[in-house]
Amino acid sequence: MTDAPSGVPLLIIALPFVAAFAGLLLSRWPNRQTAGTDGNRRARWIAIVPTAVSALLALWIAAGQGFAFFGEGTAGTSADYGSIPTGGLSISLTLQTNALSGVLGVLVTLVALAVQVYSVGYLHDDPRYPSYSAFISLFTSAMLLVVYAGDLLVLYVGWEIMGLCSYLLIGHWWEDRANSGAAVKAFLVTRLGDVGFLFGIFVLGMAAGTFRIDAVLAKVPEMSTGTLVAATMLLLCGVAGKSAQVPLHTWLPDAMAGPTPISALIHAATMVAAGIFIVARLFPAFLGARPTLDVLAVVAALGMLGAALAALAQDDLKRVLAYSTISQLAYMAGGLAAGSDTAAIFHLLTHGAFKALLFLCAGVVIHHVGSNLMSQMGGLRRELPVTFAATTIGFAALMGLPPTSGFFSKDGLLLAMDRALGGGLTDVAGLFLYGCALATVVVTGAYATRAWLRTFFGQARTIALPEPQPGTAHVIDTREAPMTMLVPVVLLAVPALLLGFAGGLHLDLAVASTSVVLALLGAGIVYAVWRSDPVADPARALGPFRVPCERAFYVDSLYAAIFVRPVLAVARAVVRTDDRVVDGAVRGSGRAAISLSGVLRLAQNGNVQLYVSGLLAGVLLIVVGAVVFT
Repeated sequence: MTDAPSGVPLLIIALPFVAAFAGLLLSRWPNRQTAGTDGNRRARWIAIVPTAVSALLALWIAAGQGFAFFGEGTAGTSADYGSIPTGGLSISLTLQTNALSGVLGVLVTLVALAVQVYSVGYLHDDPRYPSYSAFISLFTSAMLLVVYAGDLLVLYVGWEIMGLCSYLLIGHWWEDRANSGAAVKAFLVTRLGDVGFLFGIFVLGMAAGTFRIDAVLAKVPEMSTGTLVAATMLLLCGVAGKSAQVPLHTWLPDAMAGPTPISALIHAATMVAAGIFIVARLFPAFLGARPTLDVLAVVAALGMLGAALAALAQDDLKRVLAYSTISQLAYMAGGLAAGSDTAAIFHLLTHGAFKALLFLCAGVVIHHVGSNLMSQMGGLRRELPVTFAATTIGFAALMGLPPTSGFFSKDGLLLAMDRALGGGLTDVAGLFLYGCALATVVVTGAYATRAWLRTFFGQARTIALPEPQPGTAHVIDTREAPMTMLVPVVLLAVPALLLGFAGGLHLDLAVASTSVVLALLGAGIVYAVWRSDPVADPARALGPFRVPCERAFYVDSLYAAIFVRPVLAVARAVVRTDDRVVDGAVRGSGRAAISLSGVLRLAQNGNVQLYVSGLLAGVLLIVVGAVVFT
């Protein structure tokens, strides 16, 4: 297989970028009266065709790399498009392809294509579909820029555009304050992490004397441990924000207020994967900063188990998948902390496939039922047989059951964490990470089985909303979703089931067997509780621990008490100060001028005798003063 030309990455990035502007401009042409019909139809083609071409080109690049994860493919290519002088270190306009960027480019473009096709049916009658599809194209272009960037500052441009697009897409149904609030929350939390991320880039760039990624990595052996620890700790701030890791994870569950296809795109396979990708891309720097890996291990351990327990108690199907995403991303972070970038990226790929599948299946269910709540679902396996089969594959991959893709990738992560006990991490961090990972396997089996049973089995509890509600899809009458929604679901089910074989059959029998047994243990407990009372929620088995899990251990409440309410109190004090002091001074000067004018008006009464008397009195005072002072 011949390598793709060096200019192909630029074309892959440019196609969805051009599609974004064309979608915003041409979908409303020739007049606004046709925007809901011809405009939507035109916007579909503008969104889908360029993304499809980008996907084919990304496949070409990955094929040239041998579809390898690290080191097994070719050395990659680099294309320079000049530089931007800054008065200090210049910014290199460079795009690079290697084994890592090759497979990530395929993941991004294929999931984006599936989401664009799926959205045709999901938002068929939405008058804002043209802008929605254009923002997806812009987001896709930004993520591809992150993947192929050869300069840290060029990468940061794509990183920030992704944040803007996520804000716009999460708040698509902005009429509902919950949706607009979720968009603002996602924007602010991720921006908070991005401050540290930017300074981490500055530290690495200044230490290396360049922002070119390959040159920075070549200079890593010459950097001091303190420099590497400072840089990687700062970079972890951005990683925690984008990949929704503790303590900046709270935005992701609320972001489920956006359209379900956006959850599949941004919150399963692309933006949240960017943080893990950055650690893998700069992995030599992290390997040179062992304290950072210990911190990453602790953060990953807390995130994977805490989010899995939160998922076990949620009633909203999309929030279950959101907390599941936080947990699975923490698995990847744990693999990186354990020293295996290969295992982390392999799970990133398989997770992107099966989690995107699960979100799209959830969209079909919500589209059919008219509600996100599992308490209003049940018995849907007969009404939605294709969705039921695809969801079963997705949950099996999430649990890590053979022969699905998640079975192979999760085995690699657990094996890496097991080996890290003997070195790499400190004993406490390594043991804590591996213990939480095994416990998370049990909880993952439990919450996946609970969601599967409550959605597709038991008594049918479907409802029909009289009107589509903001934040939910339109209610339809058909037994299955439109073909534009089902085709992406069926196609994504294939890699969710078979992608694991692409990583080879290098399994550790003991670790794999332990993982499967633990997952089935969690599933079996939930099934036994559900079987005793199919109508009730199996989460009742958590007892008094259920409410803390449902509230995600009150982290949001803690942030509200520490940050939100004090900031609001200060804001109210500022408003009062502005009103009473600043504006009060302005209003007081006006009242004083009015009062003085009243005094002056007394002298201007038109009485000539008073004017003459005043004049004589003034002259007399002048004469007396002159006599006295002389």
